[in-house]
Amino acid sequence: MIGRKIEQELLQEAVEKDRAQLIAVYGRRRVGKTFLVNEFFNNTYAFKHTAVSPVNEELKLKRNLLKIQLKEFHYSMRSYGLQAGEPVPGDWFDAFHILQQLLDKKYKVGKVRVIFLDELPWLDTPRSNFMPAFEHFCNDWVLARKDVKLVVCGSATSWILDKLVYGKGGMYGRVTLSIPVEPFTLKECMEFFREGGYSMDEYDIVQAYMAFGGIPYYLDQFRRGLSVPQNFDALLYGRQAPLRDEFDRLFSSQFTHPDELQKIVTVLAGKRSGYTREEIARKCGFTTGGGLTRILSALEKSMFVTPYVPFGEKRTKFRLTDPFCKFYLKHVKDNRNATTYWQSKFNSPAMLAWYGNAFEDVCRAHIRQIKNALGIGDVTTRESSWIVPGTETERGMQIDLVIDRDDRKICLCEMKFSQGKFSVGRDYAEKLQERIRRTMEFTGNTKPVISVLVTTYGIERNEYSGRFQKVVTMQELFQ
Repeated sequence: MIGRKIEQELLQEAVEKDRAQLIAVYGRRRVGKTFLVNEFFNNTYAFKHTAVSPVNEELKLKRNLLKIQLKEFHYSMRSYGLQAGEPVPGDWFDAFHILQQLLDKKYKVGKVRVIFLDELPWLDTPRSNFMPAFEHFCNDWVLARKDVKLVVCGSATSWILDKLVYGKGGMYGRVTLSIPVEPFTLKECMEFFREGGYSMDEYDIVQAYMAFGGIPYYLDQFRRGLSVPQNFDALLYGRQAPLRDEFDRLFSSQFTHPDELQKIVTVLAGKRSGYTREEIARKCGFTTGGGLTRILSALEKSMFVTPYVPFGEKRTKFRLTDPFCKFYLKHVKDNRNATTYWQSKFNSPAMLAWYGNAFEDVCRAHIRQIKNALGIGDVTTRESSWIVPGTETERGMQIDLVIDRDDRKICLCEMKFSQGKFSVGRDYAEKLQERIRRTMEFTGNTKPVISVLVTTYGIERNEYSGRFQKVVTMQELFQ
């Protein structure tokens, strides 16, 4: 298994504890939650069930998802020893009662019983009374048995967090361990590709990360022998592309009202620095009340959107940070029928500009690696961007990344994606000096300012290269 060392250690500790465990594993769709659980437990369970996806259009037309879910749950119990002839349960209370009886028959002294309920949120269909039945199952049976370890998993992260991890009522404090499964880092992506026999260097992997992030399922779709641009075309463009409709599936499989969330994500994709909640409400035609708060919270918990406070400001903004969503809305949505779209355009000026912006996102996803490269890994910091509008007397400026450090220093980071060593010219050097001056004026000269370059292959030494006190290379992002 690539990565996931901390997650495996947490699972091992939970299994070894001499008391019942209710373990919630959650994360973005396609991030590898089910793979982690199956690999760790070697697919050896006292009982396992995977809910039926509500995204299936045929199931939607039948309008009886509860009956379908109960029938499939019954089939799963049959595969784990339920006697033939047992009727399909009529509701979830019946279903969990039958499951209890089945598991009690399989009880062996000293042997741990692991139950895995995958995509648990899908079982909570409208008017199904699933949650009261599940609460009773956990409180009355699971948590009363030291040998039982119940693992639940779901891509609907907001559901897992709201109903279970931070659940009130019958589930309050019942989750003994919650494990968020996050996308791969660049280092883990490299290990993944090497393990799979791909011929890809750091530059290739950074490009792949720009469009697909560190999502193992997407990376696993790459075909050996194809270049990165060829893989982009094969996976996203043309009627047979496997990820052509992935954007819609992402939202319909995780959220009850996907259209509202897609609307916000589409609006946020139009501005790299993001918008305040008031701006989002105005652009989407929503009110600024609790409904918008819940939607933004769901997007944040599902790792699509990140709130942040820009440097020198007090208002929170929301930025779209999911690489796949950003790439899809920018380059795929209106060009899905083109078969060689990326190969024909990836070296154009417009695409090179996109590479620059996308590299900034890759760097923001690897702040820890940047801090380590700067030798400030243990220093408490706040990271943000800074956009200063122009005035009649001064030009506006935009700083990609500001690292405000508790050791009384500020790092102004410029991220530059380059096919070779980055060269600093006179005009750019003057702009850097101006940014340092204006930052020191803004802070009242209370913090020294350090100019940092984060780039692919380092810096070309010339009379202006000294404007950067620190240089972080692409290779250091892989550490």
